[in-house]
Amino acid sequence: MKKTAVNPYLPSWEYVPDGEPHVFENRLYVYGSHDRAHGTTYCEEDYVGWSTPLSDLGDWKYEGVIYRKDQDRDNQEGKKLMFAPDAAQGPDGRYYLYYGLSDVEYIGVAVSGSPAGPFEYYGRVAYEDGSIPEGLAFDPGILAEEDGIYLYYGFSHKVDDKTKRQFEIMNKHIMPGAYMVKLDRDMKTVISRPVLIANGYSSAKGTSFEEHPFFEASSIRKIRGRYYFVYSSLQGHELCYAVSDSPAGPFAFGGVIVSNGDIGLGEGQTAYDANNHGGIAKVMGQYYIFYHRHTHGTHFSRQGCAEKIQILEDGSIPQVEITSCGLNDGPLPAKSQYSAYIICNLHGPKPACHIPSKPPYDETVPYLWETGEAERKQRKLYLKNLQKNAVCGVKYLEFSEVTEITVTVKGASGQIYVCLDDEKNSPAAVIHVGNTSEEWQSCTAPAVISDGIHAVCFRFEPDVDSMDMLDFRFS
Repeated sequence: MKKTAVNPYLPSWEYVPDGEPHVFENRLYVYGSHDRAHGTTYCEEDYVGWSTPLSDLGDWKYEGVIYRKDQDRDNQEGKKLMFAPDAAQGPDGRYYLYYGLSDVEYIGVAVSGSPAGPFEYYGRVAYEDGSIPEGLAFDPGILAEEDGIYLYYGFSHKVDDKTKRQFEIMNKHIMPGAYMVKLDRDMKTVISRPVLIANGYSSAKGTSFEEHPFFEASSIRKIRGRYYFVYSSLQGHELCYAVSDSPAGPFAFGGVIVSNGDIGLGEGQTAYDANNHGGIAKVMGQYYIFYHRHTHGTHFSRQGCAEKIQILEDGSIPQVEITSCGLNDGPLPAKSQYSAYIICNLHGPKPACHIPSKPPYDETVPYLWETGEAERKQRKLYLKNLQKNAVCGVKYLEFSEVTEITVTVKGASGQIYVCLDDEKNSPAAVIHVGNTSEEWQSCTAPAVISDGIHAVCFRFEPDVDSMDMLDFRFS
């Protein structure tokens, strides 16, 4: 029996952003950075592997640590961070993992006989004489096909007093956009000069990229004979795509695929946004976009999510909304218990907005928070700081003969209004939380819900301060 797949698609205690999905040996693997709960910067942990059967995208298997920071010969003390990786199968049948380290000017390569790893250090991406192409240091995207092996990379941002501080490590690598170099069959020797394939901040004016300049997060796929370059724009929250008939370009901007704040869909921002990174996978005929969201109210504890996408006959990809049921075959069955961390929409008393990369943080913002006292896999990820008029939303649940709802909460007494499809609709249930409690307590209320598929919105009205929510269940 298939497992129900939710967003985030990995367990609540895992933080693997920048996910690059690849189908290898009849399984779907995701290669990403590795954050930690309560993180203080990006990518603090070693790389870990996760995979799932193609026929059951909710049955994820932990492959363990697949590559450690200290395996790179220039990072034997493990003090440098490992940024977003990508992987490909080489002509020799082995699997190659590409990565960047903080404060270095090259892309490293590791190799394994299995897509599940473990990987061993293999070398640097460089010319035959050992020299490094300019700017080759960040967010590698790799494509290996019969007629060539292509590596994409780049970091392009406006440089001013603010960004000099924000991107201190990366300033030396800022380029006019995204670049491509061709690699030899050894998967690491550069055999071409860099080619600009997507315009960034300093070069986008007058091009198709002008409104959505390349920032970072290079990802490349060949789909229906054309090349799709996925990247994060200067807006940060969105993953865009560009299309070309050649791996060397020219690429033309195509549109936005997904925003982790749902910005651009015309209904206003539905969640707090920050940086984004991901890629496209095709699984059993269905295309998906992988991306990440943010927890703990910061940039530094990110989790992977995914959504179904359509690639239309003309090659375009319409923007999709963020949901709670991304990899599932359809809406989630309502008659089940769900952790509150599957929410996809969230705002506090004020509208959702961009999460700042550094303090001060807005004290009215609700966020997902992990308990820290238990063994890692036993920790709970829950919604915290739900002040008056805070709203969280789940998309989508399929209802049949539901008559009540139960929530597990703590904090202030008050009411929780449960609305269907829109937070402004009349409530289908009103849950009364009678007692203030520092311990989790279950509260149940009757619900009037028509059968069918609905989004569910929870609006919180604590008597004082705030509430926290752990889970909910319809029955």
